[in-house]
Amino acid sequence: MTDRADDKERLLEAVLPHVLFDGWSNLAIKHAAEDLKLDRFAFDRHFPNGPIDLVTYFIEQADDQMELRLDAENAKSMKIRDRITLAVRIRLEIYAPYKESIRNALTLLALPQNAAKGLKLTAGTVSRMWHATGDTSTDFSYYTKRVTLSAVYGSTLLFWLDDSSDDFEKTWAFLDRRIVNVMQFETAKYKAKQFFSKKPASPDFISPARFFRNLKAR
Repeated sequence: MTDRADDKERLLEAVLPHVLFDGWSNLAIKHAAEDLKLDRFAFDRHFPNGPIDLVTYFIEQADDQMELRLDAENAKSMKIRDRITLAVRIRLEIYAPYKESIRNALTLLALPQNAAKGLKLTAGTVSRMWHATGDTSTDFSYYTKRVTLSAVYGSTLLFWLDDSSDDFEKTWAFLDRRIVNVMQFETAKYKAKQFFSKKPASPDFISPARFFRNLKAR
């Protein structure tokens, strides 16, 4: 870890206790700077956009930890359903000590001026989930997989925030149900693809594959 990364991590750790009371805010940064006996400039140098930069760093740090844990679990050797379930579960386990900080982060990212950043961060997390679990697709499925997993991850995250069950048992059951739904959808999509691939062509018939090729060409 570089000195710069060490500095950023130290500043983030100083802010987190204050996020519980002040949210991801300039006030939380002010209190953290006072705790460290630093000038506010120390935060501005590493996080020029203030709270939103801190949230971004916090989420990206969690992404890094997730990738390391998935590699340690040898996730790429698992069945696809187990890989994705594990990726989402690990991501939430990393967040577990910071539940209220996550809630406050979602509140900040829900603001109109931060909505695009929120979508980008979610897309980044989901892409790293797929990458860490061995996905190498580059065709249209690259996008559909990420949209589908974004929906699963987002809904499970929201469910988890309000889950008070022991060891988040209700969340894991919810996640399993969502994954089952996704697998059923993928099976139906595969069967539809097989059906259309065997259907005799007619002058007015456009196969799904041809439709998407035409769409990408525009």
